[in-house]
Amino acid sequence: MNIHKPAPFGRAAAAAAKPKKPAKEKKAEKPEKMGRKDYEKEMQKLQVELCYLQDWVRETGARVIIVCEGRDTAGKGGLIKRLVERVSPRTFNVVALQAPNEREKSMLYLQRYVQHFPAGGEVVIFDRSWYNRAGVERVMGYTPKQEVERFLKNVPMFEKWLADQGIIIIKLWLEVGKKEQDRRFNQRIEDPLRQWKLSPMDQKSYARWYDYSRARDDMFKATSHDAAPWYVVRSDDKKKARLNGIKHILSMIPYKRIKRDKIKLPPRSNKGKYNDDLDLNKVKLVKEVY
Repeated sequence: MNIHKPAPFGRAAAAAAKPKKPAKEKKAEKPEKMGRKDYEKEMQKLQVELCYLQDWVRETGARVIIVCEGRDTAGKGGLIKRLVERVSPRTFNVVALQAPNEREKSMLYLQRYVQHFPAGGEVVIFDRSWYNRAGVERVMGYTPKQEVERFLKNVPMFEKWLADQGIIIIKLWLEVGKKEQDRRFNQRIEDPLRQWKLSPMDQKSYARWYDYSRARDDMFKATSHDAAPWYVVRSDDKKKARLNGIKHILSMIPYKRIKRDKIKLPPRSNKGKYNDDLDLNKVKLVKEVY
């Protein structure tokens, strides 16, 4: 017979009373990055919808303004590139203004932007906008404090007036984190294909992270209103940011697919037929290297 002998009381009690080590907290897992194949598949679906949106804008004469703002390297250019990749530049127009010249400095502040606003049947995308006044101009000291405050006070009224005129205004802020911004800046420094994106202004603004954070917060507080609220796109993952940004833009516009009759090509006429092969004595061919 097997007899189990109980442990002495003192030892058993000590074992029972011995506190267990707290379980180690698991580190929060990073969100899984989207693969290229899945990304391109979803992007194609969205770009088809953008083509439907384009038809609707042309058909109805709608006017749309899309404002893209965010810190340097936030991904504004990449989002805009995929927005307009499959649509007509006659309908989707990208505006990326350089620093104002002397004549433009003498204009009303909004004047240089208003001249690019859409006519009927157009979408205008601003790669940075009049909100430069609330961001870079404030942080770098290019504009007096009272002018920045006046801008923050008046711009919601201006945007409300635009909305009352029937213009659809969509304002996006792409939010990139510190570590990801560092990675992207270093990538630009090392990669010859990206070095053109760097400017002396980038180096100055890079050192002022929290100044830009305060400017962003004040801008949101003063200029996010019912007629044109700010929407934030988290952009540490570029692929997801582009998809989420485009999906959001489509959700903000009440477009419908315009039904079209299927196009049939007419027969080609042989009237005036002749041998129209190129006369290689009259032109020079580009060398076929590939």
